[in-house]
Amino acid sequence: MNTDEHEHVIDVTDLRRVYGGDFEAVRGVTFTVAPGELFALLGTNGAGKTSTVELLEGLAPPASGQVRILGHDPYTERAAVRPRIGVMLQEGGFPSELTVTETVRMWAGCTSGARPVGEALALVGLERRAGVRVKQLSGGERRRLDLALALLGRPEILFLDEPTTGLDAEGRRDTWELVRRLRDDGTTVLLTTHYLEEAEELADRLAILHDGQIAVSGTLAEVTASQPSRISFALPDGWFVGDLPPLAELGVSGHETSGRTVRLRTNELQRTATGLLLWAERTGVELRGLDVRAASLEEAFLRIAREAGGRAGSGDRAGSGDRAGAGDSVSEKEVVA
Repeated sequence: MNTDEHEHVIDVTDLRRVYGGDFEAVRGVTFTVAPGELFALLGTNGAGKTSTVELLEGLAPPASGQVRILGHDPYTERAAVRPRIGVMLQEGGFPSELTVTETVRMWAGCTSGARPVGEALALVGLERRAGVRVKQLSGGERRRLDLALALLGRPEILFLDEPTTGLDAEGRRDTWELVRRLRDDGTTVLLTTHYLEEAEELADRLAILHDGQIAVSGTLAEVTASQPSRISFALPDGWFVGDLPPLAELGVSGHETSGRTVRLRTNELQRTATGLLLWAERTGVELRGLDVRAASLEEAFLRIAREAGGRAGSGDRAGSGDRAGAGDSVSEKEVVA
């Protein structure tokens, strides 16, 4: 069965997962992923992201709902699904005394149609570390080894769980480029990440999970559309916000001031920016430090995270049930990284 026989190679309907008989970590999640698409799954603290991905990978059965991977149930039809997917977990468990080559060769022995060891290492830039023992690798190099193993079987669907954690800036960019090439060659990718820049760079579509449910989903433009754009500038001495044209006429939905600095929020960026610049030209006012920014994924994410703040207790419970609950937490530092 080829991937092009399915309109959606990942099809999730009303998915639920329960821990301890009463805690519902995943509560009615529904989404689809098309062939050759890169779908990013983001999550606030204890959102159930890892719990959801485990069900997609066939590591556990759902309490209710349905998952179909390439038309199959990944849990009950694991033999049909497993050879066609690649999985990069948040943290791999490698024998520390084996070399990089020995580790890949051992993994290849359990993988149908595995790539040659050298090819797998070259894909992730580890060919010069082939003879090094795993215990001597840096954290970033171990992540690259994780990725090499996920790619061994030339997967049709690739699950990437926090793939660039521990990588430096160059390593992260190299990984992004590799993921883009894989997608362009037809591999479907489901990505989980705490780096919002990563999702912005790579995702065709994305979903943000909160409290076991999808809070928002769609393309990047669709997800950020609900957030206002921002314009900031400093007025010269002697000029004040009241000297600007009526803010409502400029399409401004809100504003703040800090000393001479003015910050405007607007859902009509072009109208507001045009009106502001025409006013400045007419009056001869210099808008120092003028900064115009469209709405960002970071703002959409942080809005959902703030709304989740009042329910931190439920996030703690979710973390205890997930495979790596600490990995599901997110700070503003991580969001901006």
